[in-house]
Amino acid sequence: MTVTPPEHGSPVPNPESPTDQAPPTPAPTPPPPAPPKRPNIHVTALIVWLTIFPLVAIVSVLLAPVIADWHPVLRAFVVTLIVVPIAAYWLMPQMFRWYAAIERRRAARHADKGML
Repeated sequence: MTVTPPEHGSPVPNPESPTDQAPPTPAPTPPPPAPPKRPNIHVTALIVWLTIFPLVAIVSVLLAPVIADWHPVLRAFVVTLIVVPIAAYWLMPQMFRWYAAIERRRAARHADKGML
C-alpha cells in the first residue's frame, strides 16, 4: 500500500474565494464609432483629380526625353501604365484617408460646439 504525500492530495477550498459566485461581468464597452460616410460624387471627383493630374504631369515630364518622339497613343499608354497603379494602390487610398480624417475632425468640432 502506498501513501500519498499531503502536498499531492486533493485541493482544499479557500474560504476567502468562494467558488459558488459567478465571475464579475466586465463593464459594457461603448459602441464603436460609425464609419465615416462616403464623400459625395463631387468631392470624390476632386480627390481623384488632385491625385491623377500631378502624377500624370510629373511622370510625363520625367519620361519626356525618352518618349517625346513616340506616337501619342503609345505615350499615353506608357504614362497610364505607370500612373494608374501608383494612384490606385497607394495615393488614392491615402487621399481618402486624409479626407476621412478631416471629416472626423470637422464632425468632432461640430459635436463640441453643439455641447456648449
